[in-house]
Amino acid sequence: MPLLFNLRQLDIKNLHLKGELPLEDLDLELTDELVHANKPLIYDLEVQKLEDSILVQGTLKLPLKLECARCLKAIEGAIDLRDWACHLPFEGEDPVIILNDSVDLTPYIREDILLSVPQHPLCEPDCRGLVSPRKDLKTSGEQESKTSAAWAELNKLKF
Repeated sequence: MPLLFNLRQLDIKNLHLKGELPLEDLDLELTDELVHANKPLIYDLEVQKLEDSILVQGTLKLPLKLECARCLKAIEGAIDLRDWACHLPFEGEDPVIILNDSVDLTPYIREDILLSVPQHPLCEPDCRGLVSPRKDLKTSGEQESKTSAAWAELNKLKF
């Protein structure tokens, strides 16, 4: 069931919405093989009616299972939007869609969650990636000396 609220309730007082939104209702289409969502979205929102719009503020949290992009180690993570806010105008370029006096917050939440998905998850900032057991240290040292010698020759050029 999508995250709906009734506008008539806002005429009386601000609304407090708290609960979980199942992944099926959120309809996330995560195409990244390193990011997996398997638990519901947890929300705690305050909804208030302004003169010509609605303001929704609160927190959104979506637990994630991630894989490090360098070493493929499984890690726990989350999208944690602590100061999430959404302004929904009644008129203008992009007015809020009202159906039977109700507003569905699900598309707005989905958009911000998708924008917050980690693009390159890492287990540690200095993760070295997969280490080959056959790595030859002499080869890498020789390559480094060849590279520095080439730069030394280029530095001798006069323009």
